Amino acid sequence: MATGRTHRPATRSRGIPEATVARLPLYLRALTGLSERSVPTVSSEELAAAAGVNSAKLRKDFSYLGSYGTRGVGYDVEYLVYQISRELGLTQDWPVVIVGIGNLGAALANYGGFASRGFRVAALIDADPAMAGTPVAGIAVQHSDELEKIISDNGVSIGVISTPAGAAQQVCDRLVAAGVTSILNFAPTVLSVPDGVDVRKVDLSIELQILAFHEQRKAGEEAAGNNAEQADAPPLRATPASRKGPDGDVPAVMPA
Repeated sequence: MATGRTHRPATRSRGIPEATVARLPLYLRALTGLSERSVPTVSSEELAAAAGVNSAKLRKDFSYLGSYGTRGVGYDVEYLVYQISRELGLTQDWPVVIVGIGNLGAALANYGGFASRGFRVAALIDADPAMAGTPVAGIAVQHSDELEKIISDNGVSIGVISTPAGAAQQVCDRLVAAGVTSILNFAPTVLSVPDGVDVRKVDLSIELQILAFHEQRKAGEEAAGNNAEQADAPPLRATPASRKGPDGDVPAVMPA
């Protein structure tokens, strides 16, 4: 059985920068949308806008792939989809296990984007004996006692951890010992792994805190702008409120 465990992404051997690798999925998502609309070619400016990057950075990224487009025509959409998919290793089937089938794990299991992007959920694993045999997204949950056998039988090299924080490191250690070399961690903790194991962390609370920082800064800038407008307003001169004029009361405050 071909496990895929011996296959490593081509990006490292070809010297593609990690920042470029991180942007390749953005390009692929934009290109897939164009392909679904039967768009044959796309300019660097149009694709960069769809991916949320500047066109100069996009052209530099694509130069690492050996793709330069055609002047006056742009990039062939279908070829770029294939080229980036191949570079990311998505032209083969990657079996994935999800460990921790609570609310988040179940939501991940039900995510329909895995299959269309080159990933197959090979198994769902949970430590709760009561969960064993329970179908989630059409897959029966298996007990964590079988983790090592499941990984071996399915040739799994990618594991997803969606357990509580306290269990995550132990699960990580078992995954690594069983041969998993890439981990996507949703648990709110930092994992310790040996060299040769890649970990990507997804922490929703951290992302929300970063957004809160930006909201606070925007509010501060708005308040500073309002203060500046008030400082630029013409000064006001107070006059006695009770002073009478020929036409009655004089306004209490008048512009200088």
